[in-house]
Amino acid sequence: MNVDAAVAAAAAIAGVCTGVIAMLAFRWSERDQARPTRSSLHTDAVLPPGVDTVLSVLRSSAVVLDEADAVVKASSAAYALGLVRGGKLAVEPMLQMAHDTRRDGEIRQVELDLPRRGTGRGDALAVSARVAPLGSRLVLLLVEDLTEARRIEAVRRDFVANVSHELKTPVGALSLLSEAVMDASQDPEAVTRFAGRMQIEATRLTNLVQELIDLSRVQNDHPLEDAEPVPVGELVAEAVDRCRHQASTKQITMAAGGTADLRVWGNRGQLAAALGNLVENAVNYSPARTRVGIAARRVAAPGGDLIEIAVTDQGIGISQRDRERVFERFYRVDPARSRATGGTGLGLSIVKHVVASHGGEVNVWSAEGQGSTFTLRLPEAGTVRDRERDGRGSNGPLLGPDDPAVGGSEDETFTDEPLPDSSTPSARPSRQAHP
Repeated sequence: MNVDAAVAAAAAIAGVCTGVIAMLAFRWSERDQARPTRSSLHTDAVLPPGVDTVLSVLRSSAVVLDEADAVVKASSAAYALGLVRGGKLAVEPMLQMAHDTRRDGEIRQVELDLPRRGTGRGDALAVSARVAPLGSRLVLLLVEDLTEARRIEAVRRDFVANVSHELKTPVGALSLLSEAVMDASQDPEAVTRFAGRMQIEATRLTNLVQELIDLSRVQNDHPLEDAEPVPVGELVAEAVDRCRHQASTKQITMAAGGTADLRVWGNRGQLAAALGNLVENAVNYSPARTRVGIAARRVAAPGGDLIEIAVTDQGIGISQRDRERVFERFYRVDPARSRATGGTGLGLSIVKHVVASHGGEVNVWSAEGQGSTFTLRLPEAGTVRDRERDGRGSNGPLLGPDDPAVGGSEDETFTDEPLPDSSTPSARPSRQAHP
């Protein structure tokens, strides 16, 4: 009897323990369900009504912090800039601003230079950060990327400084030469010599002003509003005629070919100026008794056929470091040589702007001591009839220093006389070199 009582008592105790454990488990489960998760902290429920909508349309990167400095809301741009990592604000100066604003409720703003995350580059990311209280518990941080604005401002300052310097040089020379003429009024030979120098400086000043006007025009105009099909052969002929005198003075042979039935879509005047600048540079930077070649071809592209126009010389070439900057305004590979040839440093910048505004691109291949090849790629005019592909690829320059159009023997079909009829086979480059 005593044994049965003991068993019953043990069973009762076990039942009571099981019930207590079950009740505790149920309470624990309810507590876990009521506890906010990490994802729930990022929901809109903790934000004042309408704030999430406003933050979603802002151009600035937005971060909302709670009392524990945990990120309640962050835009994708904030993550892209590296402001938020692991649910925390990763920029210490901004975090301190948030602490100060939470303490006194004042709005704060500061500009910072942040390291670029994962790029390995030394340049910094310039940002403007503004912190303001959002309700009684939250703090709003707005960050605007100023890197591009600062770069543009630096370009503008450099441009103004370069223009001032380039204008000052010929103007100062004219002033000095005019004084020399007055002092040498009794010496006809000196007056003639100084007057010749004044003409050179006046021409340099005129060219600089004209190229500044051309650069401003191509940056502000919309060339495709007055676009038309422009025969490539006519552009090449105009470029050759423009440089024929300089080329003959240096005994440089100018050869052209491959322009038959090719047309580009754009503004004739701007395209002629761009190609003329390339040919003029090729002549100016080539030694005497060398060749300058101009060739064109059609290449297939995903968005429609393109026309490639390549200008190749046997000049001094361009180093790898300089190739990355030759299209900058006023940048000169050899300043002394540029001034000797009357260059302003704006020609390639004009070429770049013209080609970009026409939906194309310009590339350069060069090797020091071997020459350079500048290649324009422009959309083909839609009115040109389809013709069979000649099977040539689109990689590499059309001409290299060893191509017949540039460095071939004197009995080649290319000539520095007026351009041949491009419909004849002899007007095409006979082969293609890949440096």
